[in-house]
Amino acid sequence: MRTLIGERIPTHNSLTGLDALETSPLPYASQPAFARTFRADRLTLGLFLPIETFPGHLPSMEHQIERVRQAEALGFAAVWLRDIPLLDPNFGDVGQVYDPFVYLGYLAGQTREIALGTGAIVLPIRNPLHITKQATSVDQLSGGRLLMGVASGDRPVEFPAFGVDADARGEVFRDHLTIIREAQRNRFKPLHWNGGSLSGADLIPKAVTEEVPILVTGSSRQSLEWIAGNAHGWITYPRPPAQQKALIDSWRGHVRVQAGETFKPFVQSLYLDLAERPDTAPQPIHLGLRMGRDPLIAYLELLQAMGVNHVPFNLRFGSRPVPVVLEEMQRHVLPLFRPHPPGSPAI
Repeated sequence: MRTLIGERIPTHNSLTGLDALETSPLPYASQPAFARTFRADRLTLGLFLPIETFPGHLPSMEHQIERVRQAEALGFAAVWLRDIPLLDPNFGDVGQVYDPFVYLGYLAGQTREIALGTGAIVLPIRNPLHITKQATSVDQLSGGRLLMGVASGDRPVEFPAFGVDADARGEVFRDHLTIIREAQRNRFKPLHWNGGSLSGADLIPKAVTEEVPILVTGSSRQSLEWIAGNAHGWITYPRPPAQQKALIDSWRGHVRVQAGETFKPFVQSLYLDLAERPDTAPQPIHLGLRMGRDPLIAYLELLQAMGVNHVPFNLRFGSRPVPVVLEEMQRHVLPLFRPHPPGSPAI
């Protein structure tokens, strides 16, 4: 298997799925994407695709490979894709346009180290075995660089289109997440859920480590206690600092109860309009802030002190050219929040 032309990448489990899975108590902590992006008491930065500004529903999707490679070279830990299968003019933009797993496979072949994240795959509208097959394929083809954010979905048009009862999506989400994890961690184990069953066969390939790290986005109609016990991390949204700190403390407490001292990261997304003047004071925008780089650095340092482990920026509402913003972040922001070096687990 290959990433860039002529370069082979190692695979840790055979594609036949017949060799032994890793038996480390926390195998996902050494998965390259997880270890690059997450570390207790440290903050890294990422970018949502498309890395562009755009009005309306549809991004141009131009220059994206160039910008993803630039993000990797500049020191962003991860890039993230949204999963929005349908254009609904009544419900915001369509994210990054392409099927997320097809796009992830393409990005895997165009990059070397940067983590590839989903934010987030809508579990109830997809067959859980298909999701697992797609995720573990990307994970193997990228050399362990997939982080899979998942969600229950929030666009009403999607559920009848895919034959799903919207009111039952919380239960379907739990069932599908359980099947995704079980199908990765076991060999030829019979699996049964409301939408199907698996018996006498096994799903391949397996992930590079025991399983692809799964991060629940928002509440996904679950309790924080359930998320702490059944996911490898949590992705949520910006809030006033005091509220966010209380939520982080609650998350850490639930993780301790459900998983002992296991480290499970806390991720906060942020729409960002980086102002030209470095001292521009923060002003609220949709799910984010407009501000200069000096208050941005102070804000990120505050988030790190509070316990946030990763912040992926969405530049959609930016007022300046994206290359200029990325260059400014390279010089002033990214050196303070570098991705973690390879070869050591994120614990």
